Amino acid sequence: MGIEEKLPSGFLLSTVEGLAGYFRKGSFWPATFGLACCAIEMMATGAGRYDLARFGMEVFRASPRQADLMIVAGRVSQKMAPVLRQIYDQMPNPKWVLSMGVCASSGGMFNNYAIVQGVDHVVPVDIYLPGCPPRPEMLMDAIIKLREEIQAMPLGVNREKAARAAEQAAMKALPTIEMLPASARRGAHELDPGIPVGHAHAGHTHAGHTQDGAAR
Repeated sequence: MGIEEKLPSGFLLSTVEGLAGYFRKGSFWPATFGLACCAIEMMATGAGRYDLARFGMEVFRASPRQADLMIVAGRVSQKMAPVLRQIYDQMPNPKWVLSMGVCASSGGMFNNYAIVQGVDHVVPVDIYLPGCPPRPEMLMDAIIKLREEIQAMPLGVNREKAARAAEQAAMKALPTIEMLPASARRGAHELDPGIPVGHAHAGHTHAGHTQDGAAR
């Protein structure tokens, strides 16, 4: 029972990247970086009922030099932003960032001068987790998805090419408000005049199709 059933011939073929990804995804050491209410759910995920240890996350590390996963759980204030960046810089490579909750991902209900409107303004984010706060099951699901990404992560020159391609795609991407249909942008502008209506042609949606379904 176990891996022996999948190896009837007694040997397994893989690549160096596949082997490295297999070991990396099963040995997460998260950094303790709870900032607000989401941290309570994060702590519950590490307790006996949900047991993150079965995914290799045996212990949360208080030292960034011994951690490779930063779970930003809660809103990030302007004063906390440089501290967060310092901790991120002290973490050894490879490292990943999980933005937990809407406050960490976009500022949430704290739309004011004191709160960073998205932790991706401070550090690169690998996966976003919605919710206010997200349940422990949602955090576990996000971690499982991140494990899948790490399993397929390239190494060396291939990893550099993938990182550059992702950066170029992010730079060319439209802001979230401009991805909405024109009618939705007008509705958002009526609720909050600070939201731009945008200059896109009326009737075009973010998927590149008109509202009647015809392709542009």
